[in-house]
Amino acid sequence: MKGNKDHNLRVVMIESRDDAYHALVDVGCDNPGVKWMTPKAVHRVIKVKKLSVKGAIILKQEMLSKGGEAALSRGAGNFSVADTDVLLMGTLRQYRELCKKLKMQPFGLRQLADEIQDVLDNIEQKEVRTLPCRDLSLTLGERTLVMGILNVTPDSFSDGGKYFDPGVAVEHAHQMVEEGADIIDLGGESTRPSTWSEEPLSAEEEVHRLLPVLKRLVQEIKVPISIDTYKAETARATLDAGAHMINDIWGFQCDPEIAAVAAEYDVPVILMHNQDGIEYEEMMGDIFAFLRRSVAIAQDAGVKPEQIILDPGIGFGKDTQQNLTVMRHLREFRSLGKPMLLGTSRKATIGKTLNLPPDQRLEGSLATIVWGVSQGAADIVRVHDVKESVRAVRMTEAIVSG
Repeated sequence: MKGNKDHNLRVVMIESRDDAYHALVDVGCDNPGVKWMTPKAVHRVIKVKKLSVKGAIILKQEMLSKGGEAALSRGAGNFSVADTDVLLMGTLRQYRELCKKLKMQPFGLRQLADEIQDVLDNIEQKEVRTLPCRDLSLTLGERTLVMGILNVTPDSFSDGGKYFDPGVAVEHAHQMVEEGADIIDLGGESTRPSTWSEEPLSAEEEVHRLLPVLKRLVQEIKVPISIDTYKAETARATLDAGAHMINDIWGFQCDPEIAAVAAEYDVPVILMHNQDGIEYEEMMGDIFAFLRRSVAIAQDAGVKPEQIILDPGIGFGKDTQQNLTVMRHLREFRSLGKPMLLGTSRKATIGKTLNLPPDQRLEGSLATIVWGVSQGAADIVRVHDVKESVRAVRMTEAIVSG
């Protein structure tokens, strides 16, 4: 090894403004210097989809003038394409100066400046706030919340109908709360992809399964109860019976009436990415576009922006490798500016990766949860094994938070 070994060099990982602040303070930098250099120490890469070539060339020139970089498609250079994706690379300070200049430019660059600032603000966001859930509430951003899964179905992939009996289901809900569950997610229809070719369960039957359990739980436990449904009729019936949240695996893009029901009852909603098949133009971009549409549908119906939680949909509309790719990119979902739910428990991706049946996927499930928490992309984790998951989450938070 060359050089003076006495300097004890190391690479410092700067992922956020907080990281930059502490690194600068650690070297003894004075307060004005810390304020000036913090945005210089944080580097971000932003992907812009389908910008006009004229706008992209101006964007590149402006980014280069600030000391950053911008990559365009090969066809943009000779105008052989009408639009191009752009990959921007720069520090927070360079982006700040870039946005000032873009606000004076044509070709949609004024709006782009606002969008760039929004995603940069979102990725840094660490807000602690209260989420009202009718007569109860949750605190988001302080720690990762654990949602316990309660399937009252005869054909659940993970438990094979173990809790189909209402009495057994209620007892299990009590156990999950005792083990540390912050939310109970109650579902009456199996949502495993292999059932999609079958006749959908009627809302009437779904409600028939849910209500006996729900009516007892709202009286007996003191944590919010989420209803796992994509049907407006089921949502209305269960909210009438006292449910606190709606968890829609189709992100309000299946039943056109469910968003209005959620807005009417003024409850939080969880909107998951989903699709038929596994074909994408550009997977991560397509997932982001889907979730943004879901947010727009919810807000247009009257759901308050602060009531929306998003879910990348691990195990839905994706094969094993695609699920693993989404997991690797979890941190990127912070740029959407919404709390994130991660639901990986006992999923087929774990089973296929480790060659294990559902009842032997605990360790794999915990690994995915730990990863999500470490990436700052799991405000809520949806799990079958509450006790073990709570312990894994708290240990991960202790490491990450210091």
